[in-house]
Parts: sequence; C-alpha cells; structure tokens
Amino acid sequence: MRDTNVSTEAHILEAAFAVFSQNPGASLADVAKHAGVGRATLHRHFSGRDDLIVALTLTAARELDEAVEEATKDCQTYTQALEVALGAILPLAARHMFLATEPADNDPRVAEVYASQTRDLAHDIDMAKAEGGFDPHIPTEWIVQAYENLIYAGWAMVAAGDATPKQAAALAWRTLTQGTAK
Repeated sequence: MRDTNVSTEAHILEAAFAVFSQNPGASLADVAKHAGVGRATLHRHFSGRDDLIVALTLTAARELDEAVEEATKDCQTYTQALEVALGAILPLAARHMFLATEPADNDPRVAEVYASQTRDLAHDIDMAKAEGGFDPHIPTEWIVQAYENLIYAGWAMVAAGDATPKQAAALAWRTLTQGTAK
C-alpha cells in the first residue's frame, strides 16, 4: 500500500521547486495550486514558507550530493573529482538557484548539512593540494570559498542564459585554477 502522505509531500516539493524556480517570490497558494492540492493540505505537510524552504534546501543538498557522487565515482584524483563535480552541480542551477536567496541555515538540520558539505569540500581540497592540484600555500578556506562562489556565479550565468551548464563549469574551473589573466 502506497503512503499517500509521502507522495503528497514529494509532489508538493516538486511543485515548489517548479514554482519558486520561476518566481522566487511566489506564494504558498501558488505552490498549492501548482501541486493540485488545497492550502490546508500544503499546511498539513509544511507549517509555513520557512518550513517548506527548509525541506527544499535539504532536498537540494541531497540532490547535489547524489549528483556529485555519481559523477565522480570513477575519478582517479581529488583534483579531477573537484573539476567533474562542477559539471554535475551546475546543471542543477534552474532547480536550485532560488534557494541562494532563501537562507535556511538558521535551521539546525540545514546548518549541519552545510557544515558537513563544507568539511567534505575542505577535505577534498586538502587532498587535491597534496596531489599538486592547488598551491599548498593558499589557505584551504580561501579555495573553499572561491569554489562555492564560483558555483554561485556559474548558476547565475546559467539562470541568465549567458552560459550553458557545461560552459559555466569550464569557466568556473578555469577561473579557480588559472585565474582570469591571459
């Protein structure tokens, strides 16, 4: 027997991704309408906008982790995996970009996921530094921040239609590893 609560919640989440990716300022009524449920049903699953944004953020983090894991499973080095990960992350721009303007990191679950992802990224960067992929004199935290901000820049370029995800990933990697000099 199918759990209708789980499927209804998943359906609402999918509707929210669709609605908010087109209009980040959309209302919960817009989400409910797109999901084909009443506002009362939406509120049975999510107490309000903040609760829904937290659920979307946790879903997005899981999707990013899964995309990166799948894309990098055959990588031979950490440096290669960091480059390949950009190619897995940037296609998710249309789905996840709106979350950049919806801070949810005050929720302890989101804060822990972000902290874990940041620790993992710092570890991978340290390993890439040991391989010679990055200058060992550049602080790891600087590279972490640069990597994360280049993802955001890539998402913005993709969202604006100024680059494809593949182009944005290549530009992000080039900028990270070579800077912007000729």
